[in-house]
Amino acid sequence: MSTLSETSILAAILLVALGILGWGFYRARPFGKLGILAWLQSVVLMTPWLLFFGLFATGIYINIAGILFLVVASAGLYIYLGSQLRKAGQDAILKQRATQRLAAESLAEENSPQPTVIELKPQIPPIPEDDLNAIKGIFGIDTFFATETIPYQDGAIFKGNLRGEPEEIHNRLSASLRERLGDRYRLFLVENTDTRPVVIVLPSRNDPRPMQLSQKVFAGILLVATIATNLEAAGLLLNFDFFTSPGRFTEALPIGAGIFAILVAHEIGHWLLARRHQIRLSWPFFLPAVQIGSFGAITRFESLLPNRKVLFDIALAGPAAGGIVALAMLIIGLLLSHPGSLFQLPNQFFQGSILVGSLARVVLGSALQSPLVSVHPLVVIGWLGLVITALNLMPAGQLDGGRIVQAIYGRKTAQRATVATLILLVLVSLGNVLAMYWAFVIFFLQRDLERPSLNEISEPDDARAALGLLALFLMITTLLPLTPGLAGRLGIG
Repeated sequence: MSTLSETSILAAILLVALGILGWGFYRARPFGKLGILAWLQSVVLMTPWLLFFGLFATGIYINIAGILFLVVASAGLYIYLGSQLRKAGQDAILKQRATQRLAAESLAEENSPQPTVIELKPQIPPIPEDDLNAIKGIFGIDTFFATETIPYQDGAIFKGNLRGEPEEIHNRLSASLRERLGDRYRLFLVENTDTRPVVIVLPSRNDPRPMQLSQKVFAGILLVATIATNLEAAGLLLNFDFFTSPGRFTEALPIGAGIFAILVAHEIGHWLLARRHQIRLSWPFFLPAVQIGSFGAITRFESLLPNRKVLFDIALAGPAAGGIVALAMLIIGLLLSHPGSLFQLPNQFFQGSILVGSLARVVLGSALQSPLVSVHPLVVIGWLGLVITALNLMPAGQLDGGRIVQAIYGRKTAQRATVATLILLVLVSLGNVLAMYWAFVIFFLQRDLERPSLNEISEPDDARAALGLLALFLMITTLLPLTPGLAGRLGIG
């Protein structure tokens, strides 16, 4: 009965994976060759992991050499398809620009060069009249044909028709706005409630503010507290309380430093991509946690994001950097493990994560059938690092996972994912205190979405979407435990 149930679960997971690929193909078909190439990139990126876990679930184990071969082959095919995609994209852009030029010329003959704008003026205009007239002058028949002006906060909303590719039009309108009014205003291209593009212009005084001195002091206090909880978590792993036995500092330092190194790698990943895109980030507000050392850090954007691609890149960079360091520590630790290693873990411990249990089964083999499994300290450090990374990849609010979902699928989907994640955490917290703490952190500190980017309409490409799906997939396999029956079939416990 148990075997039948697990087989059904595996079949359902396989069907869901195939359904995701099928849905991606359905979305890609209307875009022709470009769409198919981008979809193939997604397939190439996901296939090694689906193949690995699919074979693993049926009792077929791939060794490290096989895993490396799959990853290298996947990367090579991904790069090749990317080069083909760029070639096809250049041809498509040239054709699109030629078509838009002809359409603009045709419309220019039929319409007045200055669009008629319906104005709903407030009693006290939020924008000075001269500035408002200058802003109206940036619109044209070949960019954004404005038909209505509505006061909004300290600025205005301009409804109308978008006449071209969103990214190019936004760049042209923003450049024209800067020429006329300098850096006094910001131009947002977003979707209205009826999914039609609108332009919103707001004063630059509404831009995100840099950190105050008091906030920097608080960030420093949280940093010190996180270092302390990293040492405390290390002490608990070594069966002593660091807070009551600070003299054993040298014993806790290696493990505590390992956990902190993963946190630092995570933040460096964010910082490097933010610097590449010329985005300012706040200091990280680390979240201390005794159980695992830290929940990660809260980092705020101190610049407006130009588009959703930049949001995706910065959001993914942190988990990618921290996750790679943690995964490397885990694999190296498994390879260095031998009888007599520092930690003796019950074999049921490896049932707590599909990803970790799978890798441990591949590397350690039959050793997982022993009641106690000797492992190198790097295994525990890497595992904790993967858990911290996975928690931050949950699709909620301003977590990295929430930002990734918002960048790929938009604000509505991100809002629904946040609600679903909080509900799931509440249910899991009935048997897991860590989930309850994390649910409180998200609800009180991170549940809100990121503010819209300047160009909110242009979506990230399918390659980024595939990377986002891969990150969410690895998050699930890190946090989701193996069922006892399946673990038994695989020789874990």
